[in-house]
Amino acid sequence: MKTVGVREFRDHATSYLAGAEPIAVSNRGVVIGFYIPLQRDHEQTERALKQLGTKVQQILADTGMSEDELADLFRLRAPIE
Repeated sequence: MKTVGVREFRDHATSYLAGAEPIAVSNRGVVIGFYIPLQRDHEQTERALKQLGTKVQQILADTGMSEDELADLFRLRAPIE
């Protein structure tokens, strides 16, 4: 398994994410995470995205939230009001 620094991973993320090799990501010599690619099934991905879109629309309809309000819930560093 290849080990790369976090900056190297960030700077070359596109090529690493497109590859098939698992990557250990380190910060100052300490492994902080792993990228383990999955086999790609484009049909399964399309079905999952369609289900996600349907679920998001259902959540918006059920809660009355806007898309921006829903997106704000996923900004983990932002304080919850």
